[in-house]
Amino acid sequence: MAQAHNRRPASNWAPNEAPLAEPPSFAGRLIEAVRRHRPALRGLGVAASVVIIAVSAIIFLRTLIRVDPNKFRAAIAGTSGDQITLSFAFTALSYLALTGYDGLALRHLEVKIPYRLTALASFASYAVSFTLGFPLVVGGAVRYWIYGPAGLSAGKVASLTIVAGITFWLGMGLVVGTGFLSASDPVAEIDHFHPLANRLIGVGVVGALIIYLVWISRMRWRRATVLGNFKLPGPLLTLGQMGLGVIDVCSASAALYVLLPKAERFGYPAFATLYSFAAMLGIASHAPGGLGVFEATILQGVGGSQDAVLASLLLFRGIYYAVPFVTAMALLGGVEAVRRWRSLREAMSAPSDD
Repeated sequence: MAQAHNRRPASNWAPNEAPLAEPPSFAGRLIEAVRRHRPALRGLGVAASVVIIAVSAIIFLRTLIRVDPNKFRAAIAGTSGDQITLSFAFTALSYLALTGYDGLALRHLEVKIPYRLTALASFASYAVSFTLGFPLVVGGAVRYWIYGPAGLSAGKVASLTIVAGITFWLGMGLVVGTGFLSASDPVAEIDHFHPLANRLIGVGVVGALIIYLVWISRMRWRRATVLGNFKLPGPLLTLGQMGLGVIDVCSASAALYVLLPKAERFGYPAFATLYSFAAMLGIASHAPGGLGVFEATILQGVGGSQDAVLASLLLFRGIYYAVPFVTAMALLGGVEAVRRWRSLREAMSAPSDD
């Protein structure tokens, strides 16, 4: 009886026994599942990209065949100077918002970098990657080339690029979700869905963003990580990301909207939704700058005179893509020249061994 009385309850564990490990979180299980099925997911992504490019190429080529060169030239000539000036202004506002992407990411990573360097790295990385495609690789390489001499490691630059990419997708998702909710009837004329179906899509997208906010709030409270030591931004910083993303996407879409002939314009909220969807397809296709895919989606959504819309798209490519790309390359060349000159001066001013 004494032995039975001194026996410990089965629920207690001895001090030298390790406690049971906590079950993995949903995020951990999801990441592990992605890792296990990575080859299949990669193949599925390639197949989806091929399908998007093929369908868009067919639509775009059919449109080009039907284009009247005289009407196309007349549409470009008919674009007023005010329209082009407004497009450049909205383009500048969009790229200004993009510099905030890096600013928020650096704040999340607790790294202090002068804004002039942040603005240069952000502008150049986006201007180059928008034109060449593969934003994670190209944008990350440009950022590392600029931030590396300032003391940022390759890991920090990679984390910065991921956080900036999340900002872009959060803004894009918020624009799409609110567009489907607030402009369900005009959007129905574009996607030919019932307005109720569009509202349900909007509720789903906005709901997903709310779930994401709740999830990162819980992770922040538990100090949990997602990939290795990488932590997602907290709820307040995420709200800032959403705000910047909306400013960027709305400014970029407005840069194209003001170039459209007035006869081909419809409500701006519906157009911003169409623009966001076209940009998403362009990114998913992995085509440089979404070339062809973006244009085909806009052409199908706007309708009307294909000659006039195509002329507006060509001008938009020049204003939003070509001009920033050339400017970024000139700035990068200037930075490299300054670095070489400084190295040469240091080498010349160094005391000789004689």
